[in-house]
Amino acid sequence: MPPELSAQQFPAPAKINLFLAVTGRRADGFHDLLSVAAPLVWGDTVAVEPGGSSFSVESDNPEVPTDGANLVIRAACAFAQAAGWKGGARFTLSKRIPVGAGLGGASSDATSALVALNGLAGGPLDGAALARVASGVGSDCALFLAGGPVVMRGRGERVEALPVETYRRIRGARVLVFKPGFGVPTAWAYARLAATAPRGYVPQAEAESRLAAWTARPGAPAADLLFNSMEPPVFAKFAALPALVEQIGARFGIAVRMSGSGSACFALLNERTDAGPVQAAIRAAWGPSAFIVETRIA
Repeated sequence: MPPELSAQQFPAPAKINLFLAVTGRRADGFHDLLSVAAPLVWGDTVAVEPGGSSFSVESDNPEVPTDGANLVIRAACAFAQAAGWKGGARFTLSKRIPVGAGLGGASSDATSALVALNGLAGGPLDGAALARVASGVGSDCALFLAGGPVVMRGRGERVEALPVETYRRIRGARVLVFKPGFGVPTAWAYARLAATAPRGYVPQAEAESRLAAWTARPGAPAADLLFNSMEPPVFAKFAALPALVEQIGARFGIAVRMSGSGSACFALLNERTDAGPVQAAIRAAWGPSAFIVETRIA
């Protein structure tokens, strides 16, 4: 679980998808997937102030909803129901993760709120129960409880930690995250992917085989794992994304991919890479509205 920063502040890390294979659409409208998701050192901060008998949320980002549409409120209500907790709290979100980026900001905020409330309530939910509540709030919420890279299956709710040797390959890796001035709505991206069915889906057996082959290769770098089946439908609409991804990869010889359903992308940097020229190339292509941050995999 995310460690507590102070009495009432909790980190809410961003994540990137090193591997994301969408394998098909389910009867409930969600998609099945196989993904390796890695939380980052960098992200939001969620502050919680207990009191009253209801929940409220405020944020320093005006794009973030502060009503029931915010996943933090949904998470808090789900916790109260599951734990039988009658208390209330006010949440304050210090947002660093851009909206519509595919970096899991809303889900991470919600999961940190769950952890905070569970602590305030004296820990009525164990890890498994907390994971069930998190999965009910959002498909990728449970991954943030692990504190490190995980393999996700189902719609994202089935989470398992990477083997220790595999985790060591990517732990602490330098990552440059960058996003254009526009976001990509997740529902739209998945609808575009579904419209290409079955061509756009990766068969489950093939996805599992690709992941297993990488895991079985001792010392195989994270760059060899990178894949995202959401790229074709998103790139077909937003040409600025593939143009820069291809340019950065070819010019600097580094691995670059889109995270989740976009629009954020990331580059894996080795310890000798000078990030300055890479950032300059991103600014030149996407202009001053481009968001760029250098961080590491947690």
